[in-house]
Amino acid sequence: MPFYTLNKDMPTITANFRHLIAPQLCSVNELFARELASDLSNVNSLITHVSEFRGKMLRPTLVLLSGLAAAKDAGGGAPLTSQHITIATVIEMVHVATLVHDDVLDDAKIRRNGSTINYLHGNEAAVLLGGYLVSHAYHLCSTLDSQDASRLIAHTTNLVCEGELIQNFNRNNWTLDEKTYYFIIDRKTAALTAICCRLGAMTSTRNPTHIESLATYGQKIGLAFQIVDDLLDICGNQQTVGKSLGTDIEKGKLTLPMIHFLQHAPSRNRNLLIDLLESDAPDRTTRVRQLIAPSDSIAYAQSEAERLVNESIAALQPLPPSEAREALIQTAHYVTERDK
Repeated sequence: MPFYTLNKDMPTITANFRHLIAPQLCSVNELFARELASDLSNVNSLITHVSEFRGKMLRPTLVLLSGLAAAKDAGGGAPLTSQHITIATVIEMVHVATLVHDDVLDDAKIRRNGSTINYLHGNEAAVLLGGYLVSHAYHLCSTLDSQDASRLIAHTTNLVCEGELIQNFNRNNWTLDEKTYYFIIDRKTAALTAICCRLGAMTSTRNPTHIESLATYGQKIGLAFQIVDDLLDICGNQQTVGKSLGTDIEKGKLTLPMIHFLQHAPSRNRNLLIDLLESDAPDRTTRVRQLIAPSDSIAYAQSEAERLVNESIAALQPLPPSEAREALIQTAHYVTERDK
């Protein structure tokens, strides 16, 4: 079976610029652990396990790099502050909570090559842990100097939930169109990456042009990131990707490559895909992947992700040149060149 392949030589996010934010990322890790620590050993064991889900730390990276890129504009490269650290940690907590809940919704067993919370301890523990993460996120958020940030994070969390709800309502909807698909992923994924960049910038500058530029950058790479995730769900290698694959197929969630396939493939293949999606055959996921993987729909979805990455980079043009801006450009390229 031909799999969708990505550039495996791609370095870790911002590897060439890690020195810019390395101390701050360490501070995010420390604050994450300190805030979530409990007197209860059972809770601590769950937190220790779920912390292993945080491999890429894309969202804290976006907060910190956006803060640096905007600080360059603020005059003389003002250093990142404790407020940036807190915002990055809060958003990471919200993100990890969404991963825990997503695994429940998808009945996923594997994440980052380890067992999911729901697989190990059941859906009840996973749902409660997600709530624990969110409640601590807002407890930490209340320490911020500006309540504007708290309100924006709360609003964004609502958007993420709306996106998941709309996707849930559209399960097994074989007529789902691209407009609705983008509406869903703009909320469930891009809203969070956009707020990372917006808040990182707002904490460093009052320049509205640069704040909006960074927010647009974050939204575009969030959309691209989700499209690549959807591609990997169909054509990735589970050992490389490190999480359960085929869950979109199993749950009847149409993603961009499947939507394109249903709209453009020969009628015989379209009907075959719907029959497979509606069947209870134990090998249906494998057969769906085999049907779509060699099609033009994979290249189409990849081209859409690349278009969005190019638009994200173009959004950075109003910002003055800096190492932080270059790191954001590298991060955008990473999104479409990753294999996990």
